[in-house]
Amino acid sequence: MVDTPRFGAPSIPAQRNRKARWRDGRLVLGVLLVAITALVGAKLLSSADDTSTIWAAKRDLAAGTKLTGDDLTTVRVRFTSGQDAAMYVAAGAELKGLVVARAVAAGEFLPRDAAVPQAESDRTELPLSVATGRLPGDTADGDRVDIWVVPKDEDQAAKLLWSNIRVLQIDAVKGVAGGSARRQVLVALTPKDLRKLPDALTAMSQGEPTLVRRAA
Repeated sequence: MVDTPRFGAPSIPAQRNRKARWRDGRLVLGVLLVAITALVGAKLLSSADDTSTIWAAKRDLAAGTKLTGDDLTTVRVRFTSGQDAAMYVAAGAELKGLVVARAVAAGEFLPRDAAVPQAESDRTELPLSVATGRLPGDTADGDRVDIWVVPKDEDQAAKLLWSNIRVLQIDAVKGVAGGSARRQVLVALTPKDLRKLPDALTAMSQGEPTLVRRAA
């Protein structure tokens, strides 16, 4: 008797319990990491361009020099505050009619107080010793102020000495005898302002100068 070959029933492939890939925790974590990295990168790129473009002297500029684009070059600088940036002439500012009020060295950023209209270049510098309580605490170079004098005699009224005077330079607070403090303020007087100087000096000898800052 011939044996007939026997064939087993075909095996059924094992069915694996496959989770959808979007449910895989590692995949979700990877997507989140990519998204976070992209956001951080975008933030760094935006902050990297947080700079201001200002003018700098291309060569040594003597006082009285009429400013032109040939005298200057643009530089990009990252300042720590907007107040620091405002101390220098922006590259987009109009140079026509401006002259150098004081010497500026080659490579130096062009300060606002060193680039003034022609009419202001003919000036006389007047130093004032001002008590710290008689001017705004954040008064800075280039600010415009009205200068008053407050008599020591309380029966006398305060007197306006000059209006719209430019501050050229102001130093830090300095302590003096008696526990008070004063600041040295250098202001610019035009030829017209000089006419009032004798009377102003007399008034200040009998009182305290007071600076009131004008709106920008």
